[in-house]
Amino acid sequence: MAEQIATLAGGCFWCIEAVFDDITGVTAVESGYIGGHIVNPTYRQVCSGDTGHAEAIRVHFDDDQISYGELLDIFFAVHDPTQLNRQGNDVGPQYRSAIFPNSPEQESAARGAIVRAQADWDRPILTMIEPDATWYPAEEYHQEYFAREGDSNPYCQVVVAPKLAKFRKNYAARLKADVSA
Repeated sequence: MAEQIATLAGGCFWCIEAVFDDITGVTAVESGYIGGHIVNPTYRQVCSGDTGHAEAIRVHFDDDQISYGELLDIFFAVHDPTQLNRQGNDVGPQYRSAIFPNSPEQESAARGAIVRAQADWDRPILTMIEPDATWYPAEEYHQEYFAREGDSNPYCQVVVAPKLAKFRKNYAARLKADVSA
């Protein structure tokens, strides 16, 4: 196993964490904050939009089972990379679409993924490739949020659940054995 890490920001971290948890080859997903100018930001600070951080996920994956490029293709399929500093009703720089490569190879793969993804969108892709930066894990109550709160949280039911259902249908071949489409 050759474990690697991908750091991706695609709006609310609850949404994309739920998707990436289901992918074969992904060994762990952590929600957190990256790309800002405050040390150890809190959720409340990041939500203000003033810290420069993005809500993001850090995906640990086995590149013998899934490549970084495949993860990026899924990333572009599960959020709208054409919106600047927003995803749906979530508005602000903390909800930007960004990739934080941790090597020159990942940066090159990110550029290639943007080119591939552009073919699927009528509007320009606005996803930024930003420098890798200090990672701050989100508070514990954000980790695996959809798995714990999805059935009772209205936001999760309206926003996360449909996104996850669409992903499971479209990527059934990439799902872990214990996840059903």
